[in-house]
Amino acid sequence: MSSVGSDQAPLSATALDVADPLASLRDTFSIPNGVIYLDGNSLGALQKGIAERINRVVKQQWGEGLIRSWNDTDWYEMPMRVGDRIAPLIGAGAGETVVGDSTSISLFRVVAAGLGLQPGRNVIVTERGNFPSDLYILEGLQGLRPDLEIRQSAAGQDPAELLDARTALLVLTQVDYKSGLIRDMKRLTDAAHSAGALTVWDLSHSTGIIPVELNASGADFAIGCGYKYLNGGPGAPSFTWVAPRHVDRVAQPLAGWLGHKDPFAFTPEYVPAPGIRRFITGTQQVLSLAALDEAMKIWEKISIAQVREKSTLQTSRFIALVEARCEGLGLTLASPREAALRGGQVSFTHEQGYAVMQALIARGVIGDFRAPNLLRFGFSPLYLSFVEIDRAVDALVEILTTRSWDDTRYTEKRRVT
Repeated sequence: MSSVGSDQAPLSATALDVADPLASLRDTFSIPNGVIYLDGNSLGALQKGIAERINRVVKQQWGEGLIRSWNDTDWYEMPMRVGDRIAPLIGAGAGETVVGDSTSISLFRVVAAGLGLQPGRNVIVTERGNFPSDLYILEGLQGLRPDLEIRQSAAGQDPAELLDARTALLVLTQVDYKSGLIRDMKRLTDAAHSAGALTVWDLSHSTGIIPVELNASGADFAIGCGYKYLNGGPGAPSFTWVAPRHVDRVAQPLAGWLGHKDPFAFTPEYVPAPGIRRFITGTQQVLSLAALDEAMKIWEKISIAQVREKSTLQTSRFIALVEARCEGLGLTLASPREAALRGGQVSFTHEQGYAVMQALIARGVIGDFRAPNLLRFGFSPLYLSFVEIDRAVDALVEILTTRSWDDTRYTEKRRVT
């Protein structure tokens, strides 16, 4: 299958959709008529089976089963069961991944745990452009550990340059949230290990859109969210992975009841559960876990390789069409041009980026804006067609050529951008 931007003659969008092995998945999602959804990298679309699943959990398991459902429907094992569904997408083995709590809490736990494995080292290396919440978590840890030094690589600088004998952890996001640049996990992990440091990877913009190989790369810790390409719903719980070589010797700082070896013995002393279960802190969020569990079932039918192939075609087509049709209209590509270096999103800068995006949204083309001037478009191959990509470009061309974005309806910023 070729698309715009390939060396062969480009196929029409209709032809690409006909040849698409993932096209039938669109019918399993609930997307409003007239909407072209290009924000799957921020909040995935709703799968039709999730509402029914949640209704069943609420009315039957909770409403009728009450507390008996902890045993009768196995709520207790949900964090591990959903983790096992995610594991193949991140290059992990069975029993290595657990799900629960927010991404920020999961990051706090693994960073603190990693520091505990590195006595005598007090430097964390990250990048200035990392997702702000990740940086805030590191600052919070620094408040608890005033001896910590946080080094941030500048834009375009290789974080490996900041590694030295004092470095405890290298903490990076694999796919940059603004540009979509894919970090070389294997190279950077090897560099960290050569310096005696451990790695922590945030996979929030990777999981479900590009192949990830945690074990093969030698990574040490990883976390990621469930609400972007995994389509688990707003605020869906995050996942945590710890390399098997570390997991039974690591202590996490938010030790909680259901991470205990024997929680129903109710002993006052904490004894960690074996394996990744020790990274459970509190009682799992059953409703949101059920939604994510249901969303993950789609991966029983497809492979991440198929998703990556379609994603690459779609982002390449979008870039080629936008640059061909919007030349001279103020857009500059802010994502890697080389597909192998680009995740599942495409970003362009524009002086009036916020207003342009609001005008697009008003026309049913939903992307998002990131300060100061970035239009960000996320492509989820599970439900996005090639025809929709062409229509989205049509709308963008119309908005830019007519300057219809220059309207007070679109320039007044809302709280969530």
